[in-house]
Amino acid sequence: MPLILPGNVASATAGAYEVANSCRFFTDTVMKRTNAATSTNGTQGCFSTWIKKCNISGTGGGIITGYVDASNFTVIYFDSDHRLCFLEYQSGSSAGFLRTPNIFRDPSAWMHIAYLIDTTQGTAANRVKCYINGTQITSFHSGGTTQPAQDLTLKIFAASTSLDLGQDTGGSPHFMNGYLAETLLVDGTTVAIGDLGEFDEDSPTIWKPKDISGISVGTNGFYLDYEDSANLGNAVDGGTDLTETNLDATDQATDTPTNSFATWNSLAGYYYAGTFSEGNCKTVSGTSEYGFIPSNIGVSSGKWYCEINNVSATSGDGDWHYFGIVSTQGTGTTIGIGKNANDYGIRVDTSSLPGQIRTGDSHSSYGVALADGDTLGIYLDLDNNKLYFAKDGVLMNSGTGISITAPASTSLGAYFFAYSYEDGSGTGTVAANFGGCSSFTVSSANQDANGYGNFEFSPNDDGNSSFDSTAKDFYALCTKNLAEYG
Repeated sequence: MPLILPGNVASATAGAYEVANSCRFFTDTVMKRTNAATSTNGTQGCFSTWIKKCNISGTGGGIITGYVDASNFTVIYFDSDHRLCFLEYQSGSSAGFLRTPNIFRDPSAWMHIAYLIDTTQGTAANRVKCYINGTQITSFHSGGTTQPAQDLTLKIFAASTSLDLGQDTGGSPHFMNGYLAETLLVDGTTVAIGDLGEFDEDSPTIWKPKDISGISVGTNGFYLDYEDSANLGNAVDGGTDLTETNLDATDQATDTPTNSFATWNSLAGYYYAGTFSEGNCKTVSGTSEYGFIPSNIGVSSGKWYCEINNVSATSGDGDWHYFGIVSTQGTGTTIGIGKNANDYGIRVDTSSLPGQIRTGDSHSSYGVALADGDTLGIYLDLDNNKLYFAKDGVLMNSGTGISITAPASTSLGAYFFAYSYEDGSGTGTVAANFGGCSSFTVSSANQDANGYGNFEFSPNDDGNSSFDSTAKDFYALCTKNLAEYG
């Protein structure tokens, strides 16, 4: 069965309604729009979105802000402890503040957040209701929890307010780091949580998306489905579009709440001191370090494919970068891919040395050298316990695979795609493509045999019997494929 660390596949369970696309937000990316000169009423509405959070550092990040000035704004954000917060700030002081007791640091799972707002309610607790995956949060973290005053007009709905999606305009930290899907702002009417999602009929603790396209958004609301790559801020309800800043078609993702793709697991760095960006698909290593970074999905059966672009490995240090698979958890600061038995890594050489593979801390000749800019394809066959590598779409060793230990005989019982950097004074930049949203330019648009993923090179054999003289098709590492092959 698949192993997803540290998250789960609950939010990606298939349902009657399928979400096609999401949008990847990271540093300096935001969508903006100014509210109309009039509002529907300013006291009722909701904000709802699915989110796959990538930032697990101590900086938090903003999701949406309705900003008038530094003394007047509404903001929904993650604080530095990664608690979800709602803040209404008016005339220079808090006019409403709710902070969840939950800490959200899972970079592998989609979650749904919803704030249902009706400040006309006489009971204070009913004015702003917070829901996580369909369940209302009724007890909040300490720190001045207050509900807005009755009949208060919130700045996010107010006339001429600037709306910033993906950013906390009212304070620091500013930018969100993650994916958003099915983003909805309703102005002027109340919405029930059952209008926004539903619990699975067979697994009643699993919250699933439902079609929200028919909800009336009001004068200053919007619904974003991110399905138009040329206009990611398209308000599909017919309202005013949001304007993208530092976002383009490459930030449209097929990683969604109904089909979650692997990324690098920024929470499981095992002494890796690098930094992450572009939806946890790009990483820059630190200097003078050891450690590996794994994917956030591990597998014990099936055939799987990913691509890693060796953007740059600083000259003189390239022979200490490894791409491959791991089946162990690092326990010290000297762990890189292939240091342990049952981990397998191909060495990146900038000095044109012959290709080498490492396992059990021993190197042997394999394949060809990799240079800056090369794209490495990794083909993992766990039905036959074979590993293959390709350079820019050409299989190494004429398609003869490396025999690997069966997953059941490894310490974790599964394999993870991985990258590691060891020692040296330079750094390495690598851009992964697990199929959901590439962190490097993909021009060929190859999909797997199920139609999932978007790859530069084909994960399919196309009947050529290229893998140990056998025809094999490999699949993107996503929950739809896991349900069938994992």
